[in-house]
Amino acid sequence: MKNIEFDTEKEENTEKRKISKSKVIAATVIFAIILIYVIYYTVKLVQNPTNTFIVTNGKISQEENDIGYIVREETVIKGQNYKNGMAKIKNEGEKVAKGDSVFRYYSSGEENLKSKIAELDVEIQELMQNEKGNYPSDAKLLESQIEKELDSICQVNNAQKIQEYKKSINTYITRKAKLSSPSNTKLKELLNQREEYENKLNSDSENVNATESGIVSYRVDGLENVLTVDDFSKLNNSFLQELNLKTGQTVASSEEMGKIINNYECYIVFNSNTNEAKNSKVGDTLKIRLQNSDAVKATIENIIDEENGSKTIAIKITNDVEKLISYRKISFDIIWWDAEGFRIPNEAIKEKDGLAYVVRNRNGYYNKMLVKILKQNDEFCIVRQYKTEELLGLGFTNAQIYDMRNIALYDEIVLNPTDEQILQ
Repeated sequence: MKNIEFDTEKEENTEKRKISKSKVIAATVIFAIILIYVIYYTVKLVQNPTNTFIVTNGKISQEENDIGYIVREETVIKGQNYKNGMAKIKNEGEKVAKGDSVFRYYSSGEENLKSKIAELDVEIQELMQNEKGNYPSDAKLLESQIEKELDSICQVNNAQKIQEYKKSINTYITRKAKLSSPSNTKLKELLNQREEYENKLNSDSENVNATESGIVSYRVDGLENVLTVDDFSKLNNSFLQELNLKTGQTVASSEEMGKIINNYECYIVFNSNTNEAKNSKVGDTLKIRLQNSDAVKATIENIIDEENGSKTIAIKITNDVEKLISYRKISFDIIWWDAEGFRIPNEAIKEKDGLAYVVRNRNGYYNKMLVKILKQNDEFCIVRQYKTEELLGLGFTNAQIYDMRNIALYDEIVLNPTDEQILQ
C-alpha cells in the first residue's frame, strides 16, 4: 500500500512539471509573436509612415517683425528766458488743454530773490505780531481770506493751481500788512522792499503755455519738424536711413523746452519687401503688436514704391499712442491678417487641376475631399467646404455634388497623401 501511494504522488509531480513546462513554452511563443508583430509594424511605419492630422477649429496669421519710425503731430513750445532754467508745471505724459501753463523759466537770480523775500516775511510777521491788537476790520477780513487760500492749497495736487494760490496768499499778506499798522515806518520799508523783490522776480520769470490740447512731453529730439504728418511722400526708405537713429533708444529730456503731442493718433513708417507688403494698398487694415502689448488695429495711410521693389508704408494707429512718446525708432510686429476655421497643415493639401483636396482616413478607407483654402501661411491653412453655387460655377454637376464628401470637425486627414489615395 505504501509503494502504491508513493507512485501516485510521483506521477502527480511529473504531471505538474509537464503542465508548467507547457505554460512556459506557450508564454514564450506568445511573447515571440508579439515581438515579431511589433518589429514588423515598426519597420513598416519607418518605411512607409502613415501620419495623420485631426481636423480642429484653429486660428492662423501672417506675421513679420519690422523696424519703424514714429511720426507724430507735435508742436515744440519754448520761451525767451530758457537760459535761466526751467520748472515743470505739467509732468511728462500729462494731458493739457490749450492755454494751460506747461512750464516756466526761472527769473534771473531767482533763488537769491526768494531767499531775501523769505527773510523779509519773517521780519514783517514779527512786526505784525506786535501790532496785532490794532487790526482794522479790513485786515481781519484779509486774514480770513488768507486762511481760506491756505485750506485750498492743501486740497489740490496741481502745480499750476498751487502757484496761483501762493500768489494770492502773498498779495493778501502784503495788503494785510499795509492795513495793520500804517504808522509803523519800519514795516512800511520792509513791505516796499518785499514788493520790489516780488516785481523783479515776476518780471524775469516766464510762463510757457500750451498752444493746443494734447500730451505734454519734454523729450525733444529736433525731428519734430522733420518727421511730420504733412507729407508722407518724402519719408522714403533712403530718407529714413539717413537719420541714423538707433532702434529702441529713448529720446533724451530737454531742460529748455517741451512739446505738445496729439494723443489721439500717431504713425509708424516702415519698409518691407514681403508679398503682403507688395500686395497691400492704402486703406487696408492690419494689426501691430508693440513690445509687451496686445495687438492693436492699424490702417495703411501711405505707400511709397521703392526702386528695389520694396514698399515703404505709413500706418496710422489710434491706440497705445502714449506708449510711443519716448521713442522715435522701434521694433514691432505686423500682423497682416488672421483667420479662424478648420485648420490643417499644408502637408495635407494636394492640388489637382487647380483645385485643392485632402484625403480622409476612416478605418483604413480613404476618401478624397475637395476643400476651399481661405487663408494660408507657411505652416497651416484655413479651409472650408465649397458652397453648392460655387461648385456649379466650377463646372460640377448636381449629381457630382450630391456624391461629394465634405470635410468635418475631427476628421482624420492624411499628411502627404499619395496620388493613389487622391485618385480613390
